[in-house]
Amino acid sequence: MRRNLNLTKKRKEFVQYYIDSNQQKQMKLIVSELSERLFLSERTIYNIINE
Repeated sequence: MRRNLNLTKKRKEFVQYYIDSNQQKQMKLIVSELSERLFLSERTIYNIINE
């Protein structure tokens, strides 16, 4: 399924901003919070981070 590029870009920017804002937390906790907040799987979040 193709995603809207604008949506993908905004999602990636949000994930990066959230990670930067929560540097003091452990990565697993950050990913878990993002997963709940964005309704994405943890694997998808890790893929966004690694892009």
